[in-house]
Amino acid sequence: MGRAISTLFAAEGARVAVNYRASQKETDEVVAAIKAAGGEAFAVQANVSVEAEVQAMIAAIDERWGRLDVLVNNAGWSQVTPHPQLDLLTDEIWDRTLDINLRGAFYCVRQAVPLMRRNGGGAIVNNTSASAFHAAGSSLVYSASKAALVNLTMGLARALAPDIRVNAFAPGMVETRFAGWPADSFDKARASTPLEKIASAEEVAQTALFLAAEATALTGETIVIDGGRTRLGPKAYK
Repeated sequence: MGRAISTLFAAEGARVAVNYRASQKETDEVVAAIKAAGGEAFAVQANVSVEAEVQAMIAAIDERWGRLDVLVNNAGWSQVTPHPQLDLLTDEIWDRTLDINLRGAFYCVRQAVPLMRRNGGGAIVNNTSASAFHAAGSSLVYSASKAALVNLTMGLARALAPDIRVNAFAPGMVETRFAGWPADSFDKARASTPLEKIASAEEVAQTALFLAAEATALTGETIVIDGGRTRLGPKAYK
């Protein structure tokens, strides 16, 4: 999803700072593809769960471009853990999930806001999850972290208005490497949705772009992207 978002925003004329924690090779490939298409981008390493690293990342953006108009909080982590097996939900999994999925988003916002406001405001877009609304995600703590991010989105929207809009998108299952889901999980997800499809990374990116650049009357909202499953329930077979 991060690759698709970065590529689409660049194609629409944005200069893109592509953050990574450890996947430098893949990030360099994204930056190279953007530049090959005539766009402008650079890679910046930071573990978003460490505020000092986030601060350095925002400083690098400020030094390079002197402004920040859109922040997309896309970093996330999970480990598939069966919900009834509470003993498998270790403190390490609990802490890492909350540190990246929730604390990391807040750190990025806290560091980005002064730079955004210096140039008149902007938009923040958070990547949460459909599991925030039905608690059936890859683990109990993952769903809880994403539900908290929905709430944080609303709180930030209220706190940062009117000059900064804050919205979120909530994907259902998307066919990526995230959380190490087995291949048949995606087929099962497709079959259970009213549209009989799951969103592609590119469709998620389109929603992020809409919230960042076009949805100028929206703030505090979360758009669910899961083929209708959350709103309508699993597909009813006739």
